[in-house]
Formats: sequence, structure tokens, C-alpha cells
Amino acid sequence: MLTSSKRIAEIAVAVSLLLAALTKIRVAAETNRRVVSSLADLPFDDNGHLSSHVLAYLASDPCSALVEAELPDEEKMYHHIPIAVDGDAADALFGDRPPSESPIVDVKHCPAVCLVRGVDLSLAAYPLPEKYYDPENNVEHASFQNFVSSWSCGRVEFAFINYSPKTLSMYWVDGNGAKTYLYPFERKEKNTRFVETYIGHRFTAEDPDTGEVLMDHTVEFSGAIGVSNHENYIDPTVDIREETRRELDGEWRKHLQVKRTFTSLGFNKGRLPDDVFASMRAFYYNNRDPPHRLQEEWDSDGVLVNHWEADCNFIMIPWQLKRVWQARLKDVVQEWAGCEIEQTDMYGIRQYEAGARLLTHVDRINTHAVSLIVNIAQGNLTQPWTVEVYDHANRLHEVVMEPGDIVYYESAKALHGRSTPLAGGYYANIFTHYRPIGDPQWYLKDNPEGTQEPLMDVGKCELVGKPNEYSAGAVKCENPAIGPHLSPRIFTATSGDDLYQWWLSVGPSFDNEMKGSDEL
Repeated sequence: MLTSSKRIAEIAVAVSLLLAALTKIRVAAETNRRVVSSLADLPFDDNGHLSSHVLAYLASDPCSALVEAELPDEEKMYHHIPIAVDGDAADALFGDRPPSESPIVDVKHCPAVCLVRGVDLSLAAYPLPEKYYDPENNVEHASFQNFVSSWSCGRVEFAFINYSPKTLSMYWVDGNGAKTYLYPFERKEKNTRFVETYIGHRFTAEDPDTGEVLMDHTVEFSGAIGVSNHENYIDPTVDIREETRRELDGEWRKHLQVKRTFTSLGFNKGRLPDDVFASMRAFYYNNRDPPHRLQEEWDSDGVLVNHWEADCNFIMIPWQLKRVWQARLKDVVQEWAGCEIEQTDMYGIRQYEAGARLLTHVDRINTHAVSLIVNIAQGNLTQPWTVEVYDHANRLHEVVMEPGDIVYYESAKALHGRSTPLAGGYYANIFTHYRPIGDPQWYLKDNPEGTQEPLMDVGKCELVGKPNEYSAGAVKCENPAIGPHLSPRIFTATSGDDLYQWWLSVGPSFDNEMKGSDEL
């Protein structure tokens, strides 16, 4: 009898465990629950970039159960895959954001984050702070559902650019295919239309006369898209060499107008914060191909870039993302410049192609006091494409950049460019600019007390490395404060003509260059 009772009890326990296991399986199936212990187990494409937007949360209870109970239906997930994380993945994403130490009674005490499609595996552990669930400090996170539909996750900004031959009609298309007219969609970059929308929303652009649909696009990420593409034009009567000589002489005179300096050399090299780099890289990756990447508008607008020889492409950055990036980078630039600054502009992403050159120049004097060159991506280069920067004594430095590197520079004072043609591949940059707060006449003023003295005399300098060795101390001077970036050519400019001779010396032959109205 006792043996029989014991057997019945064992069976009851086994049934109970089985029912519990079946319940867990049912719940997991109902919530499409997936658990990963390593970020490498997230869905990445063949290039090592996240192939879908992900909503990540802790796999451990009670947070797991609380989050899963709050997950909206699939339509309102805005193409985010919910994935629970534990182990190394949880430490990487939430190591400094553990659950509240107080009793966890609702989802507001549980960490969650939205990971952006397109982010590199190596940067997946660095979401922007704005991507985390933060109900205590973010009014958009009043509920978990609000978090999923906010700028942190499903809400995005998208830019539409029209390069078709005429003004088009723009429509929003609902899930049933019904169209709502939005506005006349005018031509060229100056008429770019930015919309705040959601991942999964659909837009069309149509010829108002024929009804032909020239664009039918469903938004998959924050970005931009073009209807057709721009084609640049240059006046065939322009003498490129003479125009370049004139431009370089003008740039030399402009840089002499700036009285104030900020640092000893006028430039330096640094590194992006990981989370900003992750965001920029994901945006670039998602928008890297046409029709998201378009020809930058130059037409007959000078010779700053050699658009008649090499494509110069452009990816429009939506305003919301631009504000986030520039605000984060302001702190980095401000520390380098040593004074309080304000945002004035961010430009890019500009993608240079093989053969591209950027004429030596300075930037807008009122607004571009201190700036950053940000390298987002590059590939298939057969030799480094150095940033050429002239210091306060007009000595040439050539700086090698890798993705994620930044170059600080006093952009209205320090002449800069890329005179050597890009050897193979492509090169994508962002440029962001600042000035002293509320001071458009900053450049006319004396340096404030405490400003670093410009480094003028560094003694004798000699080549100790190789003639093609950059950013590695190939040139040694008696004063080591000059740093490792001096050009192996040991070149100092004294006039606009010197800049022109440098441009000629490192450029291609002009045998096939545009010289007159009938020559190409």
C-alpha cells in the first residue's frame, strides 16, 4: 500500500512538471519568445550587420514575464523582433542598467532596448541612450507600448528627394491600399521633404498628369530616398587649371582673415564615442546604395570637388538623427577647443569614389570655427587617402583615418583638403561644425586668456620614415610637440600659388583634362 502511494505521488509530481513544461512551451510559442546568451546569436546578415530591428529585454523573471505580457501585437511592433537576452548578451546591453533593487511589481522596473537594423556586430553592445526604455525620464515611455512606438523604436524620420523632370504628387498609402494626398513634391535638394513616420508605412510619388507611379516605398529604417538621380553639369568652357588656381588663391586669403585660434596646431585626431559610431554606421549601412545614395548637387558650382571626373555621392541625414549626433559630438569638440560652443551645421554623408579630389579650402567664417571630419566607412582603398591639414605655421600634415576616427580642425582657419586622388574604392564622411556661443564675429577677436599658443617654430625637421608613410611619425622635428602627422614631403605653404603647385604635383596628368570649350 505504501509502495503504491509512493508511486502515485511520483506520477503526480511528474505530471505536474510536464504540465509546467507544456505551459512554458505554450507561453513561449504565443510570445514568439527567443532567448540568446551572446550578441553574436542575434540575426546578422552575411556582412555582419543586424538584419532586423530587435527589441531586447532580460530573459530572467519577473522582468521576462512582465515584458512579454506588455508586448503589442505584431503590427504595432514596427518590424522589431522581441528577443530575450541572458548571460554575456544581458551583461553587454544591461550591465549598467540592472533591474530595480526594489520589488519589481510592473514592467517600468525592467530594462529593455531597441537595437537598430544595420548595426555592426562589433558595435551592437553600444546603443544610443535614447534607445533604452526609460519611463522615469522620457515622457514618450509612459507605457511599454508607448516606448515601442516612440523615437526609441518604431518612430523614424525619412527624407524624400525628387530628381525627376517635374513636380510630383506625394501620397501616404494605408494598409488597405487607400491613398491620402500629402503635398506637391518639388524638385532638387532644396525641396527635400522630411516626414515623421513609422517603420512599415508606405509612400508613393506619382506623375500628376499621367498617374504613373515613380516611387513606391515602404519605410524600413530612418533614412532618405530619391526619385531618379541627379546629374551634375560643368560648363565645358571652364579651364579647370585656371579656375583651381583662382580658387586656391582665394582660400589662402580667406584663411588669413581669421585672427583667433583655439589650439596649438589647429587640428588633432581622435575617436568617436562607440554609441555614436554604432548609430552612424547603421544609418550608413541601411542607406548605402541607390536610391538612398544619390549624386551630390554641384553642377557649375565651383571646383571644390572634381565631380566631372569622379562621382561624389550624398546621403541625406534626417533632422532628428542629425540633432542627436551633433549634440553628442558637441561635448567632444568643446573639450578639444577649450571654450563653450554652439552647433551651427552638420553635412553629409558625402561618399567619395575612386579618383575623387577635394580642393584645399577653409570653411564658412561666421559659423565654422571648430569642426569634425568623421570617417563613417571606407573600402577597397589601394593606398591611404589622407586628410591634408595645414597647421598655424602652414606646415602640411597628412592624417590617415579609419572608420570611427575623427579629425578635429579649426575649419575657418586651418586650410584642409584631399589633393591626392582617391586610389580605388570609396570613402564616406560626415562634417559637423560649431562656433563660440552667440558670436558670429569670433574670428576678429584676440585669443582669450588661457588659449594654447600656436606652435610656430619646431626647429629642424627631417624624414626618418618612408616617403609614403603617414600618421606614423615619418618626419622627426627637434620639437616633438609637432606630433606624428607631418607630411613626408615636409611641405610648407607660403601662398595660394604654393597650394596650386602642390595640387598639380600630387594629381593626375592633365592630358585628358578639360581645357577649353572643345577639349575634354
